[in-house]
Amino acid sequence: MTPWDDLDFALLRALSQDATQSAGSLGRFLGLSQPATWRRIKRLQEAGVLAGRRIDLDAEALGFGVTVFLGVKLATKGRVSLEDFERAVTAIPEVQTVQHVLGLYDYRLRVVARDISDFERVLRRRIMALPGVGDVEANVLLSEERLSGPL
Repeated sequence: MTPWDDLDFALLRALSQDATQSAGSLGRFLGLSQPATWRRIKRLQEAGVLAGRRIDLDAEALGFGVTVFLGVKLATKGRVSLEDFERAVTAIPEVQTVQHVLGLYDYRLRVVARDISDFERVLRRRIMALPGVGDVEANVLLSEERLSGPL
């Protein structure tokens, strides 16, 4: 049993769809006062349920027409720490997400680039030059049917 009620979940759904809404407009939607809504938001933030607010940018509209998922297997786990690899890979601006995974590869990266030539440059000059990188498998995103949303 979670400490959250139906209004908390409705608030989370509304915020996940548009995090720019004011507490007043959220309250009107939920049938709560602005102070009551703000208290719920604060409680969810303090509990770590709301871990921030963000705006989704359209990568393609910004000139990034290619998204590639990379599976990265580290070649020398004993000689390079996972933290060293993570610190280095997160410094590459084209790398949007870094996921440490269990399976064939050690990491799954989401990389954006202007086009395939730009991706090849990022792969050769930045990613393959990282400490400990061994095997890499690339999967080019063709389409995305659902973006992240409410749980």
